[in-house]
Amino acid sequence: MRYTLRQLEVFLAVARAESVNQAAKALFMSQSAASGSLSDLERQFDVQLFDRVGKRLQLNQLGRSLRPRAEAVLEQARELEQTLEKHKDVGQLRIGATLTIGNYLAVPLMAQFMRAHPGAALTLAVANTEEIARQVENFEIDVGLVEGEIEHADLRLTAWRDDELVVFCAPSHPLARKRVLKDEDLRQAAWIVRERGSGTRQAFDRAMRGLLPDLQIALALQHTEAIKGAVAAGLGIGCISRIALEDAFRIGTLKPCAVPHRDFRRQFFFLLHKRKYLSPGVERWLELCRAEAKISPRPIR
Repeated sequence: MRYTLRQLEVFLAVARAESVNQAAKALFMSQSAASGSLSDLERQFDVQLFDRVGKRLQLNQLGRSLRPRAEAVLEQARELEQTLEKHKDVGQLRIGATLTIGNYLAVPLMAQFMRAHPGAALTLAVANTEEIARQVENFEIDVGLVEGEIEHADLRLTAWRDDELVVFCAPSHPLARKRVLKDEDLRQAAWIVRERGSGTRQAFDRAMRGLLPDLQIALALQHTEAIKGAVAAGLGIGCISRIALEDAFRIGTLKPCAVPHRDFRRQFFFLLHKRKYLSPGVERWLELCRAEAKISPRPIR
């Protein structure tokens, strides 16, 4: 074999960091050793894998095409190492989740997974849909749990479980006394909503199609708890996942508003790189999530 796993590690680290120096730090190597490893790999096969753009190294077309294969080779090598050591069953699992899923669903699932697989090492990154998609594309996380729909040639979106958004307000808000909200009520209200790029905002915009230019967006916030707090303080009405509102509805600090003529249903999704090797850990994580949702996997695209 004319290449080493270390050379592949350096290649992938440089691809992520776009810098030999930063890649060397991530791998606990000297810069000269990392640079030499990358140069040796390119020289052995008489290829160039990066283009220099200013101070950054960016993957060229050949480098981009090889990256998923290199990721898969290293993933299988790690799995083989773990099997030989017989210390860990599923090894490391890097999970990414959008805010609603990360705050209300992912942690209990992780606890259940770790009870079933005591040797597993799980990490959780929480961000909006666009950022989770970027991390999946960049092989920084193994699987994403997202609220928004993504169209990307290298990513696969698969249905996970159903969800719905709910319009809500403070109990003291004038709209709390209305049995049903009409479009005119929605136009006149001040709205506290999620930021663009989030799956919740995507679903909200879709549900409000035809009204969006007329809506008064008072605040766009990144966190559901901040939206709940702003609505409870009387700054406007909101629209987020029912999952995030159940406790507040039960104790009466927030009140749901009926908007039956608007469709607030949506789905949560698994997001995976199409060319990523699915380790036993990833497979078991997906099985657990599906079992908890009690639905069968259904490809979206």
